[in-house]
Amino acid sequence: MTPSEVTGTFSLDPEDAKLITLARGARERTGAATGAAVRDETGRTYAAADALMPSFPIAALQLAVAQAWASGARGLEAAVVVAADPQERIDAGVVVDLAGVSVPILICSADGTVMKATASGAPDCVVEH
Repeated sequence: MTPSEVTGTFSLDPEDAKLITLARGARERTGAATGAAVRDETGRTYAAADALMPSFPIAALQLAVAQAWASGARGLEAAVVVAADPQERIDAGVVVDLAGVSVPILICSADGTVMKATASGAPDCVVEH
């Protein structure tokens, strides 16, 4: 993910575009409001959708990061959140927990359009514990 200082747009490499596709697919398969995908330090990808079960609600980004952690990941290269409402607050605390600050995070609308680029630990990323 490389922001263009001139146009304010983002140049997506194929791996970032893949994350968007995976997050959209997870969201669409389940009918959830939000889907997420992450890429770990080795290039492996993990995708998830909101699992809002009454006894155990978990957000898509939390679940994707948990899958990465459970598979042995010790860092993340990037994260994507695709949401019905891309203005919704995204809790990036789980990204900070696994990978620290400065992990690029793309927030996309349901059609995959990048609405915002931020990073874990940035002031506009919510961290809730």
